[in-house]
Amino acid sequence: MTLMLLFMPSAQAQLPDFTALVEKAAPAVVNISTRQTVQAQSGPGAFHGLPDLEGLPPIFREFFERSIPMPRAPQGRNKGRQREAQSLGSGFIISEDGYVLTNNHVIADADEIIVRLADRSELVAKLVGTDPRTDVALLKVDGKNLPTVKLGKSKDLKVGEWVLAIGSPFGFDHSVTSGIVSAKGRNLPNDNYVPFIQTDVAINPGNSGGPLFNLKGEVIGINSQIFTRSGGFMGLSFAIPMEVALNVSDQLKSKGKVDRGWLGVVIQEVNKDLAESFGLDKPAGALVVQVLEDGPADKGKLEVGDVILHMNDHPIVMSADLPHLIGAVKPGTTVNLVVMRDGSRKNLRIKVGSLPSEDEGQEMASTSTASSKDNRLGMSVIDLTVEQKKTMDLQGGVVIQEVQGGVAAMIGLRPGDVITHLNNQVIDSAKSFTKTAKALPNNRSLSMRVLRQGRASFITFKLAK
Repeated sequence: MTLMLLFMPSAQAQLPDFTALVEKAAPAVVNISTRQTVQAQSGPGAFHGLPDLEGLPPIFREFFERSIPMPRAPQGRNKGRQREAQSLGSGFIISEDGYVLTNNHVIADADEIIVRLADRSELVAKLVGTDPRTDVALLKVDGKNLPTVKLGKSKDLKVGEWVLAIGSPFGFDHSVTSGIVSAKGRNLPNDNYVPFIQTDVAINPGNSGGPLFNLKGEVIGINSQIFTRSGGFMGLSFAIPMEVALNVSDQLKSKGKVDRGWLGVVIQEVNKDLAESFGLDKPAGALVVQVLEDGPADKGKLEVGDVILHMNDHPIVMSADLPHLIGAVKPGTTVNLVVMRDGSRKNLRIKVGSLPSEDEGQEMASTSTASSKDNRLGMSVIDLTVEQKKTMDLQGGVVIQEVQGGVAAMIGLRPGDVITHLNNQVIDSAKSFTKTAKALPNNRSLSMRVLRQGRASFITFKLAK
Protein backbone atom coordinates (compact mmCIF):
# COMPACT_ATOMS: atom_id res chain seq x y z
CA MET A 1 0.00 0.00 0.00
CA THR A 2 2.84 2.37 0.85
CA LEU A 3 4.47 1.73 -2.50
CA MET A 4 1.23 2.50 -4.32
CA LEU A 5 0.81 5.81 -2.49
CA LEU A 6 4.35 6.80 -3.37
CA PHE A 7 3.97 5.76 -7.02
CA MET A 8 0.62 7.26 -7.91
CA PRO A 9 1.52 10.98 -7.59
CA SER A 10 4.66 10.36 -9.66
CA ALA A 11 2.69 8.65 -12.45
CA GLN A 12 0.04 11.35 -12.46
CA ALA A 13 2.66 14.08 -12.63
CA GLN A 14 3.84 12.68 -15.97
CA LEU A 15 0.46 13.08 -17.67
CA PRO A 16 0.20 16.19 -19.87
CA ASP A 17 -1.96 19.17 -18.98
CA PHE A 18 -3.80 20.35 -22.11
CA THR A 19 -5.65 23.30 -20.54
CA ALA A 20 -3.28 26.07 -21.67
CA LEU A 21 -3.04 24.57 -25.16
CA VAL A 22 -6.82 24.44 -25.56
CA GLU A 23 -7.36 27.98 -24.25
CA LYS A 24 -4.86 29.36 -26.77
CA ALA A 25 -5.70 27.20 -29.81
CA ALA A 26 -9.48 26.68 -29.60
CA PRO A 27 -10.51 30.16 -30.84
CA ALA A 28 -8.98 29.41 -34.25
CA VAL A 29 -10.89 26.13 -34.67
CA VAL A 30 -14.15 26.54 -36.59
CA ASN A 31 -17.32 24.64 -37.27
CA ILE A 32 -18.13 24.20 -40.97
CA SER A 33 -21.65 23.56 -42.21
CA THR A 34 -22.81 23.22 -45.79
CA ARG A 35 -26.08 23.32 -47.66
CA GLN A 36 -26.71 21.40 -50.83
CA THR A 37 -29.77 20.87 -53.01
CA VAL A 38 -30.24 17.19 -53.80
CA GLN A 39 -32.93 14.96 -55.28
CA ALA A 40 -35.41 13.77 -52.65
CA GLN A 41 -35.57 10.10 -51.75
CA SER A 42 -38.82 8.27 -52.14
CA GLY A 43 -40.53 5.39 -50.45
CA PRO A 44 -41.62 4.63 -46.92
CA GLY A 45 -39.18 5.18 -44.09
CA ALA A 46 -36.82 7.43 -46.07
CA PHE A 47 -34.90 9.77 -43.79
CA HIS A 48 -33.14 12.64 -45.51
CA GLY A 49 -29.52 13.34 -44.82
CA LEU A 50 -28.84 10.28 -42.69
CA PRO A 51 -25.73 8.24 -43.59
CA ASP A 52 -26.31 4.87 -45.22
CA LEU A 53 -23.76 3.04 -43.11
CA GLU A 54 -24.63 -0.36 -44.48
CA GLY A 55 -23.72 0.73 -48.00
CA LEU A 56 -20.28 2.07 -47.07
CA PRO A 57 -17.04 0.05 -47.08
CA PRO A 58 -16.38 -1.45 -43.66
CA ILE A 59 -12.93 0.09 -43.33
CA PHE A 60 -11.32 3.43 -44.11
CA ARG A 61 -14.62 5.11 -44.88
CA GLU A 62 -14.68 8.86 -44.88
CA PHE A 63 -16.11 9.56 -41.48
CA PHE A 64 -17.64 12.89 -42.31
CA GLU A 65 -21.33 12.08 -42.69
CA ARG A 66 -24.58 13.93 -43.13
CA SER A 67 -25.36 14.52 -39.48
CA ILE A 68 -28.44 16.77 -39.44
CA PRO A 69 -31.58 14.76 -40.23
CA MET A 70 -34.32 16.44 -42.23
CA PRO A 71 -37.98 15.79 -41.41
CA ARG A 72 -39.45 12.56 -42.69
CA ALA A 73 -41.07 13.14 -46.05
CA PRO A 74 -44.68 12.00 -46.52
CA GLN A 75 -44.80 8.75 -48.44
CA GLY A 76 -45.34 9.16 -52.15
CA ARG A 77 -45.07 12.98 -52.10
CA ASN A 78 -41.35 13.53 -52.55
CA LYS A 79 -40.73 11.65 -55.76
CA GLY A 80 -38.91 13.85 -58.26
CA ARG A 81 -38.70 16.76 -55.80
CA GLN A 82 -35.59 18.48 -54.51
CA ARG A 83 -34.66 18.99 -50.91
CA GLU A 84 -31.93 20.73 -48.95
CA ALA A 85 -29.28 18.54 -47.36
CA GLN A 86 -27.05 19.83 -44.56
CA SER A 87 -23.79 18.58 -43.17
CA LEU A 88 -21.27 19.41 -40.48
CA GLY A 89 -17.49 19.32 -40.18
CA SER A 90 -14.54 21.16 -38.72
CA GLY A 91 -11.69 23.37 -39.89
CA PHE A 92 -9.11 25.86 -38.66
CA ILE A 93 -7.97 29.38 -39.55
CA ILE A 94 -4.39 29.64 -40.84
CA SER A 95 -4.22 33.39 -41.59
CA GLU A 96 -5.57 36.56 -39.95
CA ASP A 97 -7.28 37.56 -43.21
CA GLY A 98 -9.46 34.47 -43.23
CA TYR A 99 -7.95 31.45 -45.00
CA VAL A 100 -9.35 28.20 -43.58
CA LEU A 101 -8.21 24.61 -44.08
CA THR A 102 -10.55 21.63 -43.98
CA ASN A 103 -11.22 18.34 -45.80
CA ASN A 104 -12.44 18.16 -49.38
CA HIS A 105 -15.15 15.69 -48.43
CA VAL A 106 -16.53 18.16 -45.87
CA ILE A 107 -17.44 20.73 -48.54
CA ALA A 108 -17.74 18.58 -51.68
CA ASP A 109 -20.62 19.62 -53.95
CA ALA A 110 -21.83 22.23 -51.45
CA ASP A 111 -23.99 25.10 -52.69
CA GLU A 112 -23.20 27.18 -49.61
CA ILE A 113 -20.45 26.92 -46.99
CA ILE A 114 -20.87 28.54 -43.56
CA VAL A 115 -17.96 28.96 -41.14
CA ARG A 116 -18.95 29.47 -37.49
CA LEU A 117 -16.28 30.99 -35.27
CA ALA A 118 -15.69 30.35 -31.58
CA ASP A 119 -17.75 33.43 -30.65
CA ARG A 120 -20.63 31.82 -32.64
CA SER A 121 -20.55 34.46 -35.38
CA GLU A 122 -21.10 33.02 -38.84
CA LEU A 123 -19.35 33.88 -42.10
CA VAL A 124 -20.07 32.72 -45.63
CA ALA A 125 -16.97 31.05 -47.06
CA LYS A 126 -15.68 31.05 -50.61
CA LEU A 127 -14.07 27.87 -51.92
CA VAL A 128 -10.56 28.81 -53.08
CA GLY A 129 -9.70 25.33 -54.29
CA THR A 130 -9.83 21.65 -53.48
CA ASP A 131 -7.66 18.60 -54.01
CA PRO A 132 -9.54 15.29 -53.84
CA ARG A 133 -6.32 13.26 -54.04
CA THR A 134 -5.22 14.48 -50.60
CA ASP A 135 -8.72 15.37 -49.35
CA VAL A 136 -7.64 18.96 -48.64
CA ALA A 137 -9.75 22.07 -49.27
CA LEU A 138 -8.90 25.76 -48.84
CA LEU A 139 -11.65 28.25 -47.93
CA LYS A 140 -11.65 32.04 -47.58
CA VAL A 141 -13.85 34.17 -45.35
CA ASP A 142 -13.87 37.97 -45.09
CA GLY A 143 -12.24 39.07 -41.89
CA LYS A 144 -9.38 40.91 -40.21
CA ASN A 145 -7.26 40.02 -37.22
CA LEU A 146 -8.91 36.63 -36.94
CA PRO A 147 -7.45 34.13 -34.45
CA THR A 148 -5.05 31.68 -36.10
CA VAL A 149 -3.44 28.38 -35.22
CA LYS A 150 0.30 27.85 -34.98
CA LEU A 151 1.54 25.52 -37.72
CA GLY A 152 4.09 22.79 -37.02
CA LYS A 153 5.90 20.01 -38.86
CA SER A 154 4.68 16.44 -38.72
CA LYS A 155 8.14 15.12 -39.65
CA ASP A 156 9.26 16.02 -36.12
CA LEU A 157 6.57 13.83 -34.56
CA LYS A 158 7.60 10.65 -32.77
CA VAL A 159 5.52 7.53 -32.33
CA GLY A 160 4.16 7.51 -28.78
CA GLU A 161 3.98 11.31 -28.57
CA TRP A 162 0.87 12.93 -27.11
CA VAL A 163 -1.47 14.70 -29.54
CA LEU A 164 -4.82 16.45 -29.21
CA ALA A 165 -7.78 17.10 -31.52
CA ILE A 166 -10.37 19.88 -31.39
CA GLY A 167 -13.49 19.67 -33.54
CA SER A 168 -17.25 19.26 -33.75
CA PRO A 169 -18.05 15.54 -33.42
CA PHE A 170 -21.77 15.02 -34.04
CA GLY A 171 -22.14 18.81 -34.01
CA PHE A 172 -20.78 19.33 -30.47
CA ASP A 173 -18.58 22.39 -31.10
CA HIS A 174 -15.06 22.61 -29.72
CA SER A 175 -14.91 19.13 -28.26
CA VAL A 176 -11.41 18.12 -27.17
CA THR A 177 -9.96 14.60 -27.30
CA SER A 178 -6.40 13.38 -26.80
CA GLY A 179 -4.22 10.34 -27.41
CA ILE A 180 -0.88 9.34 -28.82
CA VAL A 181 0.69 8.89 -32.23
CA SER A 182 0.33 5.21 -33.11
CA ALA A 183 2.32 5.20 -36.35
CA LYS A 184 3.67 7.50 -39.06
CA GLY A 185 3.71 7.23 -42.83
CA ARG A 186 0.69 4.95 -42.84
CA ASN A 187 -0.58 4.01 -46.30
CA LEU A 188 -4.31 3.59 -46.82
CA PRO A 189 -6.16 2.05 -49.76
CA ASN A 190 -6.68 4.49 -52.66
CA ASP A 191 -4.64 7.21 -50.97
CA ASN A 192 -1.33 7.13 -52.83
CA TYR A 193 -0.17 10.65 -52.05
CA VAL A 194 -0.71 10.94 -48.29
CA PRO A 195 1.57 9.31 -45.68
CA PHE A 196 -1.03 9.44 -42.90
CA ILE A 197 -0.37 10.01 -39.21
CA GLN A 198 -2.12 7.25 -37.26
CA THR A 199 -3.34 8.06 -33.75
CA ASP A 200 -5.68 6.68 -31.10
CA VAL A 201 -7.32 10.07 -30.57
CA ALA A 202 -11.11 9.70 -30.43
CA ILE A 203 -12.38 11.05 -33.77
CA ASN A 204 -16.02 10.86 -34.90
CA PRO A 205 -18.30 12.27 -37.63
CA GLY A 206 -17.98 16.05 -37.48
CA ASN A 207 -14.28 16.03 -36.44
CA SER A 208 -13.39 15.73 -40.11
CA GLY A 209 -11.23 18.63 -41.29
CA GLY A 210 -10.27 19.67 -37.77
CA PRO A 211 -6.72 20.16 -36.46
CA LEU A 212 -4.44 17.68 -34.72
CA PHE A 213 -2.08 19.42 -32.27
CA ASN A 214 1.20 18.45 -30.65
CA LEU A 215 2.01 19.44 -27.07
CA LYS A 216 3.57 22.70 -28.30
CA GLY A 217 0.16 23.76 -29.54
CA GLU A 218 1.21 23.41 -33.18
CA VAL A 219 -1.09 21.90 -35.81
CA ILE A 220 0.72 18.90 -37.26
CA GLY A 221 -2.17 17.30 -39.16
CA ILE A 222 -5.75 17.46 -40.41
CA ASN A 223 -8.06 14.75 -39.05
CA SER A 224 -9.44 12.97 -42.08
CA GLN A 225 -10.33 9.28 -41.73
CA ILE A 226 -11.01 6.52 -39.26
CA PHE A 227 -10.96 2.74 -39.33
CA THR A 228 -14.47 1.64 -38.43
CA ARG A 229 -16.91 -1.21 -38.78
CA SER A 230 -19.72 0.65 -37.04
CA GLY A 231 -19.49 4.21 -38.36
CA GLY A 232 -18.01 5.47 -35.08
CA PHE A 233 -14.59 5.62 -33.44
CA MET A 234 -12.84 2.27 -32.88
CA GLY A 235 -9.35 3.35 -31.82
CA LEU A 236 -7.71 4.13 -35.17
CA SER A 237 -7.71 7.66 -36.58
CA PHE A 238 -5.75 9.08 -39.51
CA ALA A 239 -4.57 12.64 -40.11
CA ILE A 240 -3.08 14.32 -43.18
CA PRO A 241 0.46 15.55 -42.35
CA MET A 242 0.72 19.34 -42.19
CA GLU A 243 3.54 19.45 -44.75
CA VAL A 244 1.26 17.77 -47.29
CA ALA A 245 -1.69 20.04 -46.46
CA LEU A 246 0.37 23.24 -46.66
CA ASN A 247 1.94 22.25 -49.97
CA VAL A 248 -1.55 21.71 -51.35
CA SER A 249 -3.01 24.90 -49.86
CA ASP A 250 -0.11 27.02 -51.16
CA GLN A 251 -0.67 25.72 -54.69
CA LEU A 252 -4.43 26.14 -54.45
CA LYS A 253 -3.95 29.71 -53.25
CA SER A 254 -1.44 30.64 -55.96
CA LYS A 255 -2.86 28.85 -59.01
CA GLY A 256 -6.08 27.12 -58.03
CA LYS A 257 -4.81 23.60 -58.70
CA VAL A 258 -2.16 21.14 -57.53
CA ASP A 259 0.71 19.87 -59.68
CA ARG A 260 2.42 16.62 -58.66
CA GLY A 261 5.42 14.74 -59.83
CA TRP A 262 4.81 11.60 -61.91
CA LEU A 263 7.01 8.73 -63.08
CA GLY A 264 4.54 6.77 -65.19
CA VAL A 265 5.04 3.34 -63.65
CA VAL A 266 2.97 0.65 -61.97
CA ILE A 267 4.71 -0.73 -58.90
CA GLN A 268 4.35 -3.66 -56.52
CA GLU A 269 5.43 -4.44 -52.96
CA VAL A 270 8.55 -6.58 -52.56
CA ASN A 271 8.02 -9.55 -50.26
CA LYS A 272 10.60 -12.02 -48.95
CA ASP A 273 10.40 -14.35 -51.93
CA LEU A 274 10.55 -11.54 -54.47
CA ALA A 275 13.53 -10.05 -52.65
CA GLU A 276 15.37 -13.36 -52.93
CA SER A 277 14.51 -13.74 -56.60
CA PHE A 278 15.80 -10.26 -57.41
CA GLY A 279 19.01 -10.61 -55.42
CA LEU A 280 18.07 -8.40 -52.46
CA ASP A 281 19.23 -9.08 -48.92
CA LYS A 282 15.82 -8.25 -47.48
CA PRO A 283 12.37 -7.09 -48.66
CA ALA A 284 12.63 -3.42 -49.65
CA GLY A 285 11.91 -1.05 -52.50
CA ALA A 286 9.25 -0.71 -55.18
CA LEU A 287 9.17 -3.36 -57.90
CA VAL A 288 8.36 -1.94 -61.34
CA VAL A 289 5.73 -4.14 -63.00
CA GLN A 290 4.80 -1.77 -65.82
CA VAL A 291 6.37 1.24 -67.51
CA LEU A 292 3.93 3.49 -69.35
CA GLU A 293 4.96 4.22 -72.92
CA ASP A 294 6.51 7.69 -73.47
CA GLY A 295 6.19 8.47 -69.76
CA PRO A 296 9.05 9.93 -67.68
CA ALA A 297 10.24 6.48 -66.55
CA ASP A 298 10.22 5.16 -70.11
CA LYS A 299 12.27 8.12 -71.31
CA GLY A 300 14.60 7.68 -68.35
CA LYS A 301 15.32 4.02 -69.24
CA LEU A 302 13.59 2.52 -66.22
CA GLU A 303 12.70 -1.09 -66.98
CA VAL A 304 10.13 -3.65 -65.90
CA GLY A 305 11.72 -5.77 -63.18
CA ASP A 306 13.79 -2.93 -61.73
CA VAL A 307 13.47 -2.56 -57.96
CA ILE A 308 13.64 1.11 -56.96
CA LEU A 309 15.60 1.32 -53.70
CA HIS A 310 16.31 5.05 -53.30
CA MET A 311 15.04 8.35 -54.65
CA ASN A 312 17.69 11.01 -54.13
CA ASP A 313 18.66 10.49 -50.48
CA HIS A 314 15.39 8.83 -49.44
CA PRO A 315 15.28 5.05 -49.04
CA ILE A 316 12.20 3.29 -50.43
CA VAL A 317 11.34 0.93 -47.59
CA MET A 318 7.81 0.14 -48.74
CA SER A 319 6.55 0.47 -52.30
CA ALA A 320 3.99 3.06 -51.15
CA ASP A 321 6.85 5.37 -50.12
CA LEU A 322 7.59 6.09 -53.78
CA PRO A 323 4.30 7.84 -54.74
CA HIS A 324 4.60 10.09 -51.65
CA LEU A 325 8.12 11.15 -52.58
CA ILE A 326 7.59 11.52 -56.31
CA GLY A 327 4.27 13.32 -55.82
CA ALA A 328 6.03 15.98 -53.72
CA VAL A 329 8.60 16.67 -56.46
CA LYS A 330 7.99 19.67 -58.70
CA PRO A 331 7.32 18.52 -62.28
CA GLY A 332 10.35 19.07 -64.48
CA THR A 333 12.80 18.27 -61.67
CA THR A 334 15.42 15.60 -62.30
CA VAL A 335 15.72 12.95 -59.60
CA ASN A 336 18.28 10.24 -59.01
CA LEU A 337 16.95 6.70 -58.62
CA VAL A 338 18.97 3.78 -57.33
CA VAL A 339 17.58 0.54 -58.75
CA MET A 340 18.44 -3.13 -58.50
CA ARG A 341 18.69 -4.62 -62.01
CA ASP A 342 20.00 -8.07 -62.87
CA GLY A 343 21.49 -8.45 -59.41
CA SER A 344 23.45 -5.20 -59.36
CA ARG A 345 22.70 -1.61 -58.42
CA LYS A 346 22.31 1.02 -61.08
CA ASN A 347 21.84 4.80 -60.91
CA LEU A 348 19.30 6.47 -63.18
CA ARG A 349 18.56 10.16 -63.59
CA ILE A 350 14.94 10.76 -64.56
CA LYS A 351 13.12 14.00 -65.28
CA VAL A 352 9.85 13.85 -63.36
CA GLY A 353 6.68 14.61 -65.31
CA SER A 354 3.37 16.10 -64.20
CA LEU A 355 0.68 13.77 -62.89
CA PRO A 356 -2.24 13.78 -65.34
CA SER A 357 -5.53 15.20 -64.15
CA GLU A 358 -6.93 11.70 -64.25
CA ASP A 359 -4.81 8.60 -63.74
CA GLU A 360 -3.85 7.50 -67.19
CA GLY A 361 -3.94 3.82 -67.66
CA GLN A 362 -1.92 2.32 -70.36
CA GLU A 363 -2.83 -0.97 -68.90
CA MET A 364 -1.39 -3.50 -70.50
CA ALA A 365 0.44 -5.90 -72.75
CA SER A 366 3.82 -16.28 -87.20
CA THR A 367 3.27 -18.11 -83.73
CA SER A 368 4.89 -21.00 -81.96
CA THR A 369 3.76 -23.01 -78.96
CA ALA A 370 5.33 -24.68 -75.96
CA SER A 371 3.48 -27.59 -74.39
CA SER A 372 3.55 -28.57 -70.74
CA LYS A 373 5.88 -31.40 -71.70
CA ASP A 374 8.47 -28.84 -72.75
CA ASN A 375 8.73 -27.31 -69.27
CA ARG A 376 8.37 -28.15 -65.59
CA LEU A 377 5.68 -25.58 -64.85
CA GLY A 378 2.60 -27.58 -65.86
CA MET A 379 1.26 -25.31 -68.59
CA SER A 380 1.30 -24.81 -72.33
CA VAL A 381 1.89 -21.37 -73.87
CA ILE A 382 1.68 -19.76 -77.28
CA ASP A 383 3.26 -16.69 -78.83
CA LEU A 384 1.26 -13.48 -78.83
CA THR A 385 -0.14 -12.48 -82.19
CA VAL A 386 0.82 -9.17 -83.78
CA GLU A 387 -2.61 -7.81 -82.93
CA GLN A 388 -2.34 -8.92 -79.29
CA LYS A 389 1.05 -7.24 -78.95
CA LYS A 390 -0.35 -4.04 -80.41
CA THR A 391 -3.43 -4.12 -78.21
CA MET A 392 -1.42 -4.77 -75.04
CA ASP A 393 1.50 -2.54 -76.07
CA LEU A 394 4.01 -5.38 -75.74
CA GLN A 395 7.14 -6.28 -77.67
CA GLY A 396 6.88 -9.94 -76.76
CA GLY A 397 5.52 -12.44 -74.28
CA VAL A 398 3.49 -15.62 -74.31
CA VAL A 399 -0.11 -16.36 -73.47
CA ILE A 400 -1.12 -19.42 -71.44
CA GLN A 401 -3.24 -21.86 -73.44
CA GLU A 402 -3.79 -24.53 -70.82
CA VAL A 403 -2.95 -25.15 -67.18
CA GLN A 404 -2.65 -28.87 -66.47
CA GLY A 405 -1.33 -28.86 -62.93
CA GLY A 406 1.98 -28.55 -61.14
CA VAL A 407 3.38 -25.16 -60.20
CA ALA A 408 1.14 -23.28 -62.65
CA ALA A 409 -1.99 -24.52 -60.92
CA MET A 410 -0.55 -24.04 -57.43
CA ILE A 411 0.19 -20.35 -58.00
CA GLY A 412 -3.19 -19.72 -59.61
CA LEU A 413 -2.26 -19.17 -63.26
CA ARG A 414 -5.12 -19.28 -65.76
CA PRO A 415 -5.55 -19.67 -69.51
CA GLY A 416 -5.30 -16.21 -71.08
CA ASP A 417 -2.68 -14.94 -68.63
CA VAL A 418 0.29 -13.34 -70.37
CA ILE A 419 3.84 -14.03 -69.17
CA THR A 420 6.47 -11.42 -70.03
CA HIS A 421 9.30 -12.27 -67.60
CA LEU A 422 10.52 -15.49 -66.00
CA ASN A 423 13.34 -15.60 -63.45
CA ASN A 424 14.24 -11.99 -64.32
CA GLN A 425 14.58 -12.91 -68.00
CA VAL A 426 12.50 -11.27 -70.72
CA ILE A 427 10.18 -13.75 -72.43
CA ASP A 428 9.65 -12.77 -76.06
CA SER A 429 8.43 -16.09 -77.48
CA ALA A 430 7.36 -19.62 -76.63
CA LYS A 431 10.84 -20.75 -77.58
CA SER A 432 12.53 -18.43 -75.07
CA PHE A 433 9.98 -19.44 -72.45
CA THR A 434 10.88 -23.11 -72.89
CA LYS A 435 14.62 -22.38 -72.77
CA THR A 436 14.33 -20.26 -69.63
CA ALA A 437 11.98 -22.72 -67.91
CA LYS A 438 14.41 -25.61 -68.47
CA ALA A 439 17.20 -23.67 -66.79
CA LEU A 440 15.23 -22.76 -63.67
CA PRO A 441 17.09 -23.72 -60.47
CA ASN A 442 15.54 -25.85 -57.73
CA ASN A 443 14.66 -24.90 -54.17
CA ARG A 444 14.99 -21.13 -54.46
CA SER A 445 12.51 -18.31 -54.93
CA LEU A 446 11.81 -17.55 -58.57
CA SER A 447 9.72 -14.74 -60.04
CA MET A 448 7.32 -14.48 -62.95
CA ARG A 449 5.65 -11.36 -64.34
CA VAL A 450 2.05 -12.00 -65.32
CA LEU A 451 -0.51 -9.77 -67.01
CA ARG A 452 -4.17 -10.54 -66.33
CA GLN A 453 -7.00 -8.38 -67.64
CA GLY A 454 -4.65 -5.46 -68.15
CA ARG A 455 -3.06 -5.62 -64.69
CA ALA A 456 0.56 -6.64 -64.16
CA SER A 457 2.13 -8.27 -61.10
CA PHE A 458 5.11 -10.38 -60.13
CA ILE A 459 4.45 -13.70 -58.42
CA THR A 460 6.96 -16.06 -56.86
CA PHE A 461 7.29 -19.84 -56.71
CA LYS A 462 9.80 -22.61 -56.05
CA LEU A 463 10.60 -25.77 -57.99
CA ALA A 464 11.38 -29.01 -56.24
CA LYS A 465 13.89 -31.47 -57.64
